[in-house]
Parts: sequence; C-alpha cells; structure tokens
Amino acid sequence: MTQPSPFNLSDHVLLNAGADPDKIALAILGSARAERWSYARLRQGVACAAGGLLAAGLRSGDKLLLRLGNSATFPVAFLGAIRAGIIPVPSSAALTAPEVAALVQAMPPDAILAEPDIALPDPLTCRVLLPDVLDGPKAPTARTEADDLAYVVFTSGSSGRPKPVAHAHRAILARRMMWDGWYGLRANDRLLHAGAFNWTYTLGTGLMDPWSIGATALVPAPGTDPAALALLAKRHDATILAGSPGIFRKLLHGSMPALPRLRHGLSAGEALAPSLRTRWRAVTGTDIFEALGMSECSTFLSGCPARPAPEGTMGFAQSGRRIAILDDKGAELPDGVSGILAVHRDDPGLMLGYIDGPTVTLPLTGDWFETGDIASRDADGAFSYHGRRDDILTAGGFRISPLEIEAAFENALGLTDCAALTLHPNAETAILALAYTGTAGEVGLAAHAAARLAPHKRPRAYLQLPGLPRGTTGKLDRRAVALAVKDLTR
Repeated sequence: MTQPSPFNLSDHVLLNAGADPDKIALAILGSARAERWSYARLRQGVACAAGGLLAAGLRSGDKLLLRLGNSATFPVAFLGAIRAGIIPVPSSAALTAPEVAALVQAMPPDAILAEPDIALPDPLTCRVLLPDVLDGPKAPTARTEADDLAYVVFTSGSSGRPKPVAHAHRAILARRMMWDGWYGLRANDRLLHAGAFNWTYTLGTGLMDPWSIGATALVPAPGTDPAALALLAKRHDATILAGSPGIFRKLLHGSMPALPRLRHGLSAGEALAPSLRTRWRAVTGTDIFEALGMSECSTFLSGCPARPAPEGTMGFAQSGRRIAILDDKGAELPDGVSGILAVHRDDPGLMLGYIDGPTVTLPLTGDWFETGDIASRDADGAFSYHGRRDDILTAGGFRISPLEIEAAFENALGLTDCAALTLHPNAETAILALAYTGTAGEVGLAAHAAARLAPHKRPRAYLQLPGLPRGTTGKLDRRAVALAVKDLTR
C-alpha cells in the first residue's frame, strides 16, 4: 500500500468533512432526544482541541492519557491530540484507581485529560487537565509521516500486566480494508455501535471508519439499556448495527421491532455462536458478519456481504492482508493444519511495537507477528478459529488476562487460592468466573472485586473448590481447573 507523505491520521479521518459540512457526522442517541454533531462542527471541534492542548503546554510527541466518559469529548480529544502531534492514550472510564495506576506505571504519560468523577491514579505523577482546555484556538495539523507514532492503546498479555501498544498514523489506512472486507460500508450508511466511545472497537468501527468515508456514526447515550438498542436503530434509521455477540443475544431476548433500514450486523470481541447468528437471521432477515482482530492489528479476518463466512469459520483474510498459519518453529503450515495465526510485518495496520520505557519492540518470528491465536485455513481460504495459545479469557466482547483478575484477589479476606476462567452456561453465553479455595463467601468476594476491577473484569460466578489442581512445580493446571469446575456445575 502506497503511503502518502506527509500523513496525519486525524486529517485522513476528516478528509470528507468538507464535502457536505452540514451532514450529521455523529448522533448520540438518548431515549427522548439526540445530540447531533455536523461534520463542520466536528472538524472545528478537533481543530480547537488541538490548539487547546498546545496552549495548555503540551508539545508534539507528548503522551496524553485520556480519562473521559462516553461523550463526544472523547473522539474530539483523541483526534485533536493526533492533529497536534500529541499521542493520545485511550483508557476505559470504568477502570479503578489501581488499574489506572498500572497503566501509568507501564507507560508514564506527560499529562492526563480527565472528566470529573472518573478514577485517577494514586499517587498522581503528572498534571491533570480538564476538558475545558479543548476549547482553544484552532491549530494547524502537525507535520507527521505515516510511520510516525500516532496513538497508544493498552492490551493485557499473558503476563497479566497492561502492555502499551504503539500504533502509527498508517493504521487508519489499513482500516480501509475493512470497508469492503467486513462492513460493506457506504457513504450513506448510518452505523450504530453499541459500545462505549473509549473501547477501541467503537473508536475504529463506530466512529473513525464512518467518518473516513463520510457516513453517519450513531452511538447510544450513556446508561442506555442494551434492550433499547433495537428501538433506537429503528427510530434513527440505522443501516448497520455493530457490537459484541452479547448485544445481539440481549436484543433477541426482548421484543424486536421490524428494522426495515438495517442491512446487516457486525460482531467482534469474542466468538459468535453459530446458533446466535441463525436466530438473528430468522428474526430480522439480516445477517451478522463476524471479524477477528486484536489490539495489535485491529481486525484482519472477516466475512462480509460480498463474501459471507462459510458456516463454522471466521471468514477470509481481508484484501491486502498477508496472513499465515505457522508451526512452533515459524514455518508456514499447509491448508487444513492447525497452527499459530500470524500477520506479516508489512501489514499497515500492524503496531509499531510494544512500548517498554524508551524502546518500542515489535516481536517477530521471521517476517511474521504471531497473534497467539490457534487457527487453520481451508482450501478455499476461509479461516477457522480454535482458541488461544495462551489463557486469555473472552467475555462480553473483552479479552482479559486471568492473571490480572487473580492478582486483584491476592489479599481477599478468607481466600487462599484462586483461578479465573470462562464459564459457558449455554452455547451462546460466556461469563467470567472465579474458582477459589478458602472460607470466603460470594458477597465478600464480589465487594472485593468491585473495589479493584472494572465491571467487565469482575467474575459473575464464584465457585468454591476443596483445592486447585497444580503440577509438581506448583504451576496452576488451568485445564484441570476447568474440568473440576465443569464437574461442580453439572
């Protein structure tokens, strides 16, 4: 892919803002009214945010941790920082103070942009800016190149510690591969995304991609009941509905209105149960197209309207992607053989690397970045997903390290040992659970989790066991734990 020079991600996202400045770029949907942003207002807000951050003393290359809620302030600050050459670092507003402190320890920011009542690290090691700084003088776009650092996101690796992932401005160019390879996205679409602004899935699929093509982004207002999404989709003429599998499951549990404008749904974050896709088709007459991706490379395998994924598969490599299945030594495997799913180093959406102090490291096996997912490729090019090489848990659209959850319970009163795992109450549902030993009760453990873990990381089930299986070296046998829990819950 040819990379223009100079190139700024923020400018690219708003490239179509001048084509129809009065067109609605963003609508935040409430039960009674919607907050609407035209493309002209969005472009001005981003330019003023850039100027405000610079006027507040930040400089190109500085890192700005975003502690913002589910409002338009988040994308305006994110794009405004990138316009100014400042590096935004999104984080979930649901994180607790200890969790934010872990992010700051992994990658110290130069400043934090925070709204009131959102947790901050303790102690504070940098200055905190309030959102009113975003109302500054318009600033021109900083001169940046496609391979320059644009933003940082965090992911939990198998170590259980948050890992800062560095992305270049060129990452937005790779997202164009999704327009046809996953979304079937058009300029006249109205894409409703069910997630929070500060989730990277929402940020990319729900906001930046619709804006890059000149479409309209629809996002539910904070506190919206997921069961109300179908009514909002109908009322606001949504043509595409995006979310995690849990969103589609909740919608099907309620009364579904007819959605005459809806063309299809988009699912990512965790595996979509085939039965859920089948039920959605039967009720709505539309399909759900699934994608597989990760924080390090966004989505790269998917089905799409022009080429739906065959039953039982994740879909195909998007046009322009180079994807392979490798063995344990890094050699490419033939079709039909399971191995490690890998992305070629030349993929424009691949991260620059993990940040570790002053260094940025991209771990490669030859020319390939190993995702840690186990998959196989069929002769027709469709990929089947077989789980994680490590023990990352998936529930509610989030990928979570079990070690992170277990670490939060280290000092829990009455708990002597624990293991986090995913339970499947039925074929369509995945929830987080904690198997534990000791005298602790569920109420006390739930309160302990609430003080230390974001809602999406808190176990929804607590299962007391007489002991947790461990090997001769003391290493937790997670497979044996899962079997013990399965026996307990029969």
